[in-house]
Amino acid sequence: MTQRLREYAIAELHLPDNNSYRRYADLKRPAAVWNVVAAPPLSLKLENHCFPVVGCVGYRGYYALADAQAEAERLRAKGLEVAVYPVPAYSTLGWTNWFGGDPLLNTFLGLPEGELARLLFHELAHQVVYAAGDTPFNESFATTVERLGGERWLRSRAGEPAREDYARYDGRRRQFRALAREAREALQAVYDSDRPEADKLAAKAAVFARLRAQHQALKAGEWRGFAGYDAWFERANNASLAVLGAYDDQVPRFERLFAREGGDFRRFYAEVKRLADLPRPARDKAMQALDEANVTSVPPGRPKALSAPAGGSEQRERGGLISTIR
Repeated sequence: MTQRLREYAIAELHLPDNNSYRRYADLKRPAAVWNVVAAPPLSLKLENHCFPVVGCVGYRGYYALADAQAEAERLRAKGLEVAVYPVPAYSTLGWTNWFGGDPLLNTFLGLPEGELARLLFHELAHQVVYAAGDTPFNESFATTVERLGGERWLRSRAGEPAREDYARYDGRRRQFRALAREAREALQAVYDSDRPEADKLAAKAAVFARLRAQHQALKAGEWRGFAGYDAWFERANNASLAVLGAYDDQVPRFERLFAREGGDFRRFYAEVKRLADLPRPARDKAMQALDEANVTSVPPGRPKALSAPAGGSEQRERGGLISTIR
């Protein structure tokens, strides 16, 4: 399966043809890394960590859970809200292909077909374009490639059982992401307001209470008791919401850009590379202009760009490693 996905990525999505994801490695642990993110009590802005080459990012990864938990405690002692989570995959951005490339890992090979496809397409997309220090740009681009590519794979190569399994999984994820996005927007309005701090804290508590109530309603109703998101909602805070936003919020812009480029992956990548080469202010301005782009469809025969975030992976970086959580 993995090599069929790999060849599809090259032939149909025009992703890199190299040594990555050609060999297997067992890390002897359940996650590739554990990531730590933090945000202030009245902000959705992640605390930054700066590294050579990759620049400053809003998270830090650890190979041992105990180390991640120790960092989390240090950040909490500073008054920050913190989230710790495992991630199953990483990318070295193509820098290691000369001695074997990024391996297939025991931490993600058990994923369902649709999720495995998305993960591999996402990681390979990081080798196409990378803008140092701009996590939302990098991750939203890779998430766009994984969604578009994953949809194509499922439609053209997967069997009906795989499509049905993915539809159930992704349907819940879409609803989860919609609730999180709504909460982020409500919180941002509170944090940007001129209210006194006490009023902001009260409004924040109301937003989180509503978020958890909405989850319970979904769980009791349409989700038929599905408990997969229980821990996330129980621990939800500014940090966990902010990191979701970093990988979701620019996806609609990239989808418009993909449509504007005629649904052609080569042209899409070329334009994204051009944007990545711009200075950060110019890049941000160009991305914001895509909000006004009058593009709603792609040519006949091409898959239509998604109209709303479909959920997906969150990526994290550590000293040149970009890692992915599903």
